[in-house]
Amino acid sequence: MKLVRFGQKGFERPGLIADDGTIRDLSHIIADIAGYSLRPEGLERIARVEPESLPRAPSDARLGACIAMPYNFVAIGLNYADHAEEANLPIPEEPIIFSKAPTAISGPYDDVILPPGSKKGDWEVELGIVIGSPCDNVSEANALDYVAGYCICNDVSEREFQIEMAGQWVKGKSAPTFGPVGPWLVTKDEIPDVQNLAMYLDLNGERMQTGNTNTMIFGVVEIVAYVSRFMALLPGDIIITGTPPGVGLGMKPPHYLKAGDEMVLGIEGLGEQRQKVVAHPLDQA
Repeated sequence: MKLVRFGQKGFERPGLIADDGTIRDLSHIIADIAGYSLRPEGLERIARVEPESLPRAPSDARLGACIAMPYNFVAIGLNYADHAEEANLPIPEEPIIFSKAPTAISGPYDDVILPPGSKKGDWEVELGIVIGSPCDNVSEANALDYVAGYCICNDVSEREFQIEMAGQWVKGKSAPTFGPVGPWLVTKDEIPDVQNLAMYLDLNGERMQTGNTNTMIFGVVEIVAYVSRFMALLPGDIIITGTPPGVGLGMKPPHYLKAGDEMVLGIEGLGEQRQKVVAHPLDQA
């Protein structure tokens, strides 16, 4: 299944993509794409519904993030060897975990707003893992049992805040709109091999990132099991899994986002995002 959330920001309804490509309204079946609805029994309940029996969403409906606000928005850093190389950082021996604020999450076509004073905004196409069952100290052998599905995330970053200022990476990763998620949550049964998905990101029509999840240092099962050693994950939580090379930080000279730029990014089987970059109102005064 392909699950979505549609409607005005803050008032999204749950939906699914029917075979004819239309969005069908699930709000009489489930409250949201969150919590119980993402557990195996919740997904089974949705799967039993005939999409054609559901009302159609308006054809011009905005798509919000495919997941309602999660408890945890976890990221894995430097998980592609060639990206670590372009960042002039050593290849990690175990997963690097950091957080993005859940309030960074936005819709797949919403504008990305650079925070006040931003000079080094950057892009990162990433595979997102959506947790479907409470997950605490699970084994790699059972890790996929706790996954509901997958989505695209653009791990938008502000490199000055992330690297040049004191403290943790979370500062450069968490501005509002720095986590576009979607367009769809694709349930894991529709992705036969999550470790072989092509991915890309274009900036202003020019290909910047080309990669494949088969070059991840730590795969999905390793990541889920590893993260669950250090925190309890709940249904709807998102883990984003690192980016292939081609980010602005790694260019010579570095190339950073500016107002008016447009990013288009996608992952095989998971759809495509598109975002326009805009300046913060405080920088427009």
